[in-house]
Amino acid sequence: MILGLNFERLIAAAPERVFDAFTDPEGQREFYGKDDPGWIVDSRCELRVGGVWSIAFGPSRDELYHHRHVFEVIERPRRIVIASTETRLDGSSLETTLEFTFEPRSRGTLMTMTHSGFPNEQLRDEHAIGVPHAFDRFERMLERS
Repeated sequence: MILGLNFERLIAAAPERVFDAFTDPEGQREFYGKDDPGWIVDSRCELRVGGVWSIAFGPSRDELYHHRHVFEVIERPRRIVIASTETRLDGSSLETTLEFTFEPRSRGTLMTMTHSGFPNEQLRDEHAIGVPHAFDRFERMLERS
């Protein structure tokens, strides 16, 4: 059975602003960052269909997760679809699909993440732990700018 994870957040900003911030290097770093002072995030992105967004992140240079996202759909300011390969600390890898949507609402943008393709509940639930934090950091960055 293939499992998915859905998360949404109402953000007090227009869809264009949320989309542009999410695809900006600062927004991408915030999404994968942590509040820990030693946390490392290295993000490089070629924002185009077929382009790659590479992220290495973790507690030290010796302990980095690596994500390689390939953009399959970019519909500014409404939608992004990414094919993702995650290389974990133990060297194993996981292939999933991420879809982000940015829907206008009266008080801003409903940003939704649908993460599908988890082979088991344990991996899905592990990812679910960090998602609210990622959205928190991203939203705080938008509020500061």
